[in-house]
Amino acid sequence: MTDAIELLSTRSSFKAVALSAPGPSAAEIDKLLTIACRVPDHGKLTPWHFIVFEGDARFAAGAAIATAFRANCPDAKPEQVEFERKRLAHAPLVIAVVSRAALHVKIPEWEQVLSAGAAAMNLVLAAHALGYGANWITGWYAYDRGVLDALGLAAHERIAGFIHIGTPSGPAADRPRPPLSEIATRFSV
Repeated sequence: MTDAIELLSTRSSFKAVALSAPGPSAAEIDKLLTIACRVPDHGKLTPWHFIVFEGDARFAAGAAIATAFRANCPDAKPEQVEFERKRLAHAPLVIAVVSRAALHVKIPEWEQVLSAGAAAMNLVLAAHALGYGANWITGWYAYDRGVLDALGLAAHERIAGFIHIGTPSGPAADRPRPPLSEIATRFSV
């Protein structure tokens, strides 16, 4: 049990630009995705799925992001467009966690959305357990319909996050965590 507690206690986010090759192998990617699926899923709906971006696929997706950016910001400078084109190109692996929550007669949509968030967090923790760094990012492009269409999402699907995974260039910069006295209360009668 101590190993799991240590793992959870040491997880930190790495900036995507600080993640480089090598990234996870094909077998490790399968393990990451398998672990990501081990989340609460009321009704066994599987209200999420994954899109894996590696190699040139990162740049193809970046082209879609740049196209949407140009459409939204027609006066953008070339360097701004190039910055957007590289959004998914820093880490060797990016996995989009897609929420496909929908109205259901029994299962609240909110529970389905939370399940997608849990899948994203399991993915981040699994990457840490395998010795990789990770960062869960959304950004404007996670909400842009043109980008979502280019990535093949259905009209009701949303990006829960783009999980960037790779080898960290150094230790993560930890941030202060809120004191428990400010975020936790005990209910009493």
